[in-house]
Amino acid sequence: MTSSDSVDLRKPVAAPVEDGGGDLVEHASRGRATLRRFRANRSAVVGCGLLLLIIIVTAAAPLIAPYGPAQVDISDRLSGPSGVHWLGTDTLGRDTLSRLMYGGRVSLAAAGLAVLIATVIGLPLGLVSGYFGGIVDWLLDRAADVLMSFPAIVLTIAIIAAVGPGLTTAMVSLGIVYAPRMYRVVRGSTIEVRREVYIEASTSIGTPHLMILRRRVLPNILPATLVQLSFLLASALLAEVTISLLGLGALPPTASWGSMLGQAFQEMRSQPSLAVYPGIAIAIATLCFNLVGDGLRDAFGREQRKA
Repeated sequence: MTSSDSVDLRKPVAAPVEDGGGDLVEHASRGRATLRRFRANRSAVVGCGLLLLIIIVTAAAPLIAPYGPAQVDISDRLSGPSGVHWLGTDTLGRDTLSRLMYGGRVSLAAAGLAVLIATVIGLPLGLVSGYFGGIVDWLLDRAADVLMSFPAIVLTIAIIAAVGPGLTTAMVSLGIVYAPRMYRVVRGSTIEVRREVYIEASTSIGTPHLMILRRRVLPNILPATLVQLSFLLASALLAEVTISLLGLGALPPTASWGSMLGQAFQEMRSQPSLAVYPGIAIAIATLCFNLVGDGLRDAFGREQRKA
């Protein structure tokens, strides 16, 4: 994206939401235009398609996986690809393809949980802080500064060390650590929207603050929030892999892409392909999240486009 294409996503990209059929038609038209611009970005469309395919395959793992994720066959351990095991087996004779499918379910769900927690915490706090300002805004901003001064993985590992290992604990901790990132985006977008004339007009006629936040502010900060969600999902997926790789996330016999990588490192000399398959899956999923995020940013952010 060139410098002329870059925009400040904190600025509202939609008109204020008003009641009435005309406004519904206008917003439906804007939605179709945004979707059309997103579809014009081929990289984003390919990334979205691949991501949907990964989600469908991993979600349907119990139906399409040839074996169970913990099904052991010691007599066929560390075998290469064959008609029986398409991607071979690991050190315990478990089917690599099946564990890859089941592991994707765990890793993607864990990343989604972390981002959901970050959004549940950061979105309302960012709205309140950016809209009302004052001492609450100052206190929340300082708290966000403190949390963001530490690397996310280091702070997450510190919380896990205090609470105990486990995938759920790790993702809840990661969600708390990522909450300031969501808070900052929402707060900045809310401050920009709060300065608009239609917000001042709504306030001057006595519209309740809650209604203004729900009908005026929230719809206009959604584009920046959605873009941030896509990038946070990619970051959370890599964080889950790192945490499980260290043995602090998914615990045996649960399969996740991170735990598969950790177990594969023990057999790198005899069967290096065990690390290649989950590594490729992680790289593709992360790339897809980033491509979708770029596509959303491009579709929402540009001000001058061809109709």
